[in-house]
Amino acid sequence: MAETPRRRSTRTRRPRLQEQYEDARRYSRRNVFRMGAGVALTSGGVLLPGAAAAATFTVPTVLLTADTVPGSALRPFGRHLAYGADPSRSVVVSWQAPANVTGPYLRFGTAAGEYGEAIPAEARALVSDLAWQKPDHTFSPHLGKAVTQYYLHARLDNLLPGTTYYYVVGHQGYDPTTSGRLGEVATFRTAPTPSSTSPFSFTAFGDQGVGYNAVATNSLVADLAPRFHLAMGDLSYALEGEGGHPDEDAYDARKWDSFFAQNEPIAAEVPWMVALGNHEMEGWYDYHGYGGARARFTMPDNAWDGSTCIYSWRYQNVGLISLDGNDICYNSPSNLDYTEGRQLAWLKAQLARFRGDPTIDFIVVYCHQCTYSTSSSNGAELGAQQKWAPLFDQYQVDLVLNGHNHVYERTDPIRAGKAGKKAAIQGTVDPVKDGTTYITAGGGGEGVNEWVDTKIADSYYGHVKDATATMRFDDEDGGEHSAKVTWSRVRYRGYSLVAVDVTPAANGSPARLKVRALAEDGTPVDEITLQRQGS
Repeated sequence: MAETPRRRSTRTRRPRLQEQYEDARRYSRRNVFRMGAGVALTSGGVLLPGAAAAATFTVPTVLLTADTVPGSALRPFGRHLAYGADPSRSVVVSWQAPANVTGPYLRFGTAAGEYGEAIPAEARALVSDLAWQKPDHTFSPHLGKAVTQYYLHARLDNLLPGTTYYYVVGHQGYDPTTSGRLGEVATFRTAPTPSSTSPFSFTAFGDQGVGYNAVATNSLVADLAPRFHLAMGDLSYALEGEGGHPDEDAYDARKWDSFFAQNEPIAAEVPWMVALGNHEMEGWYDYHGYGGARARFTMPDNAWDGSTCIYSWRYQNVGLISLDGNDICYNSPSNLDYTEGRQLAWLKAQLARFRGDPTIDFIVVYCHQCTYSTSSSNGAELGAQQKWAPLFDQYQVDLVLNGHNHVYERTDPIRAGKAGKKAAIQGTVDPVKDGTTYITAGGGGEGVNEWVDTKIADSYYGHVKDATATMRFDDEDGGEHSAKVTWSRVRYRGYSLVAVDVTPAANGSPARLKVRALAEDGTPVDEITLQRQGS
């Protein structure tokens, strides 16, 4: 679905998302006290499913002590992997159970059939009231007052680098290794040590959603067999709307079940590293609307204690940083500046650490919002240009990847808002001399967007059409602006992904990043090589 950007009034400021949550929580508590005895409260004072409230929307909570049910017929589903900050030593396996099962666990080993002892999984139960949902399908009349989703997570540390592990997940009454379900065995592979010079690849896209186009891009990921995949926000589209407006957004919590089931064939064996988009601002949950994301995913989240999908990690010679663009977004401002400068300070410090490490050749930043784009739907993000781009310039970030606009677009390398050189398809860029390359890869599966200049021609592999394009952006007060730009080098309206082939320096050959864009059927769209000066 194409996104329609919200225009804020320049006269009034809407409450931040966390303020809306706290207001609703206080309102719900007042109604509980007026209703008197017989209404159940959690320890946090939040209404349990089924408790009446007169607020515009009610507030859910995460329950960890719900009643359990027999597990013999409850098959785990939706397995998805993530790396820890050191992917050579740490992996997280996550999955869902259809109900609150007893004793969820993971067993793993280095050979098929040798799984070792059960590792207990952490259970996170997410309760979503039916009253504030608009489902894709009819709710069963026997469902009750809420949907509860059960997410399980097992963190594995002290693993062996460069090693393939076999694993199974289960719970009391359900053991795939003894009940003829060996088709549920999956594998993951840890990264080599950071000093390894072996080549590797990773993939990236944003704005996937659920449907046949998403399945097609997933199939392409499977064909490419990357070491990891970057999922750059607007993941399931369980939330339709801008995000961050629980009184207006339409939401179907069970769409996340479809998302994880759809992706399991890939994500059960290829780690998906997640950044947040505006559609993850699910305002019915706590933590600035990220309570749902915190239940579903376990990312490194090492920016500070309590950060959500803001983290850094490295894979061999590449330093990677996941940012939350909602924090600097004027286009969808519900969480604007919610970190109160903390993310920006952390970003500066982390970029300095990465650039000061001689064993890291390339820095890749990934997020959801577009620093530079000529698409009409969400446009470019002035907040990112003002707050992040100067740091990307200062620390010579090599590549910035994002989604948000449902197109593929690559800029010429940019420094101080201007193109350093014309970077033709199959050309080479020196980030030290030329600047940072910005790529929008929002063609993961949701409906394709338009360009600001609707008559401008797509320009891609075999169909190069150079043109001056128009960048649209919003200011902090909600005003809309446009500017003519010449840095839009490759433009493609279609479903696609990015594949990055990394070649570390070895035997006198320099380190290189070859960045390719492929349409959902594998057709080449773009290719550019990044090679740093002197490397």
